[in-house]
Amino acid sequence: MSENSVSEAQPVSFGARLANSAAFADLFREGMALVEETATYLDGHGRQESKRLERGAALAYATESMRLTTRLMQLASWLLLHRAVKEGEMSLAQANKEKSKVKLSVGESSEPNNFELLPEPLQRLIERSQKLQLKVRRLDATIHNRVAPERAILSNPVERQIGLLKAAFEQDVR
Repeated sequence: MSENSVSEAQPVSFGARLANSAAFADLFREGMALVEETATYLDGHGRQESKRLERGAALAYATESMRLTTRLMQLASWLLLHRAVKEGEMSLAQANKEKSKVKLSVGESSEPNNFELLPEPLQRLIERSQKLQLKVRRLDATIHNRVAPERAILSNPVERQIGLLKAAFEQDVR
C-alpha cells in the first residue's frame, strides 16, 4: 500500500450506509404499515367509536387523531425521502436539504386525562407512532450528523465516527 492511498482514505459514512441498511428497510416497512393501519382505523372503526363518545372525549379524539395523522405524515415524508436516497433517486446531500421541510420534533403531548378518554385502539396507535418517531429521530441524527466545517478539518476521522456513534445512541430531548 502506498503512502498516498493511506492519506486519501476517507472515514466510513455511517449515514449513507444506514440509509441503505436492512434496519432502514425494516423501519420503512414498519412506518408505512402504521400509516396504513391508522388510516384504516380512523376511516372505519375509529369513526364509529368517535360518534359514540361524549363531548369532552369527542374533542380529545378529534385533537389526538389530528396530531397522530400529522405525526405519521411527517414520518412518512421522511421515510420516503430516505427511500429515494436508497434507490439512488437523490443524493444524501439533497435529502439533507429537503428534510428541513419535514418536522420530526416531538409535538405537544396530550393531556393525561384526555388520553384516558380515548378509545384503546387509538391510544395504542398514538403510542406506536411516538415510538416510531423516536426511532426515526435517532436515525435522522445519525444520518445527518454534521461536524462544524472548521472542526471537520482539524478533527481526525476516528473522532467523527465516534460522534456519529454517539448520535445514533443518544436520545434527543428537544
